[in-house]
Amino acid sequence: MPEDSHPEFSNEDERLTYFTLPMSLNYQRDSYKLWEAALQTYTDADTRIVFDIAASATIPEEELRAKLVVHKVALQPHKHIATWRTIAQTIYTHWKTIKGLLAFVDYDYLTLRKIVQETYKKGFPYISGPKIFNYWCFILQAYGGVTLKNVEYIEIAPDTHIIQCSVRLGVISQEESESLSRDAIAMRWRGILQGSGINPIDMHPPLWFWSRNNFKYEL
Repeated sequence: MPEDSHPEFSNEDERLTYFTLPMSLNYQRDSYKLWEAALQTYTDADTRIVFDIAASATIPEEELRAKLVVHKVALQPHKHIATWRTIAQTIYTHWKTIKGLLAFVDYDYLTLRKIVQETYKKGFPYISGPKIFNYWCFILQAYGGVTLKNVEYIEIAPDTHIIQCSVRLGVISQEESESLSRDAIAMRWRGILQGSGINPIDMHPPLWFWSRNNFKYEL
């Protein structure tokens, strides 16, 4: 996965920040290039500070901008910096760290969803969207070393790759891929997987790779 390109972390807070803030900038861009940029930013002593929540929340905006654009983590010098900074400020103001946020919600996916998507939605631009939020929760577990409760409620994240796979597998029709909401597609997957012992979000990596590799292995 694109997130496999990551460094060895000096502490847990950096690890959680590394797998959170770049996620908020992953919109209509190459995921591999995003995470390569994140790795370069982390390994550069002059820019690594952006993975400190307190620093990203408090350093001058121009300084933050300069550090985020140098290795192209941020491609939009105003919107992307505002998104990164807003999330950092929200977390720092209320919980100090992402670990603090997770402790506040008792590591419960359902409570975390309410906090991010409802209570403080404006404080979590983009990452509060259902698709990226669910995938972020998956990444927190797969790469962040976090164990969440109620993970069976995490829906699959229907991005372009998942939708293409859904059509090819007959989960939805081509017409439905253009008319159904992403929530409806996620619910279709939940229904199909019911009783299988497979959580919907766990289907994301294999389907994503299958589509990205142009369905190299046919059924």
